[in-house]
Amino acid sequence: MSGRMDPLGCAGAQTRPHDLVWGLTPDALPAQAPTWANRVARAGLPVVVRRAAPEAGRIPVGLRGGTRAERLAAWLEPAAVLQRRSPEDLRITDGCRDLPALDTLARLQTRLDDLGLPWGPTGAAGYELASGWPALHAGSDLDLLIRCATPLPRDQARALLTSLQGQALCRLDILLETPLGGVALADWAGDAPRVLLKTAAGPCLVADPWRREQAA
Repeated sequence: MSGRMDPLGCAGAQTRPHDLVWGLTPDALPAQAPTWANRVARAGLPVVVRRAAPEAGRIPVGLRGGTRAERLAAWLEPAAVLQRRSPEDLRITDGCRDLPALDTLARLQTRLDDLGLPWGPTGAAGYELASGWPALHAGSDLDLLIRCATPLPRDQARALLTSLQGQALCRLDILLETPLGGVALADWAGDAPRVLLKTAAGPCLVADPWRREQAA
């Protein structure tokens, strides 16, 4: 599969939400973790970095199983991180499965590259591209992340959303990652005066996802 895989070791603390990391072992799971979570850990599959405040320097991660109901929060020591892939490392390559979400990603890659912003697939598509594990199915959404360090005017957000949706073969779930957290492109492209911003401290309603005083 496509993407750069970086050894991190103790540099694991540099991870960001939606990164995929390798190194979780069964002994790092919470007490009485379900059987499926132990299978994931024993198989050496990656876990996704959650958006949460670090706990005593540990990385907040989430395990995914074979269904939406199979999700588990855990913590990973930075020194245990063996490898990492961020969303922007991932792209469609030869050999990918023929599914609407991946076909949509192939259609959108050029348009997204033209933005000049770091971006990449997250969710099931990102997981499958990074690990080779068949996380997608025919009805899967395509989750995308766009790192947007500077404000994106709302009229430009509307135009971008319309352009991407016009080429999509499945439902899109696009997150704008600002320095303060994540906001759904669909929300920012809408007319509501305040939008939901996902932060490490929890979600909050803000008028501007790029202005710290309004995200407090």
